[in-house]
Amino acid sequence: MGSRKRIVAAIAVVCVAYAVWPYVTLFRLGQAIRHGNAAALETLVDWDGVREGIKEDICDNLFDQEPTARVANGESRLPPFGFSFVRGIAGNAVDENVNPQALVSAARGAAEGQSKQFPADSNPTIAWAFFDGPTSFLVLLRRPGAAPSEEPIRIEFKLRHATWKVTRAWLPREMLMQANAKT
Repeated sequence: MGSRKRIVAAIAVVCVAYAVWPYVTLFRLGQAIRHGNAAALETLVDWDGVREGIKEDICDNLFDQEPTARVANGESRLPPFGFSFVRGIAGNAVDENVNPQALVSAARGAAEGQSKQFPADSNPTIAWAFFDGPTSFLVLLRRPGAAPSEEPIRIEFKLRHATWKVTRAWLPREMLMQANAKT
């Protein structure tokens, strides 16, 4: 009976560790941002995947329909030059600005700018964080001072190679439009 209790206890410990692990990773991510640790951010985020997702979102929000133009008989043509040009510019802007150093810089700038309106220790708040599947964890973040009706930032963690990593981020439409206006 003693060995059975040890096995059950070991299984319980493993289950609790598994359930807590993405929350610890989320905490580590927050600490890395607050302390300007770009090296830690590099290990906690799949930057290529996040950049590609943001590029898709910008293009989806910028162009509500398929980029192909229809000719009179219904055949599709290649995407217009303008669409390709704008997509390229947006892609380059995302590539240059979505990286650990830029995130650290933006967080520092936001903290300095918030000192006039919000407490210096004001941080995004977690609206929701839970498993979306056995190897997927979803976090909804509210920006400091955001209205309850404002769309949150969605962040997806995936369990890959025994490590939880941020693999995708969905920014609210207004943030995407602001970013697009800057390009």
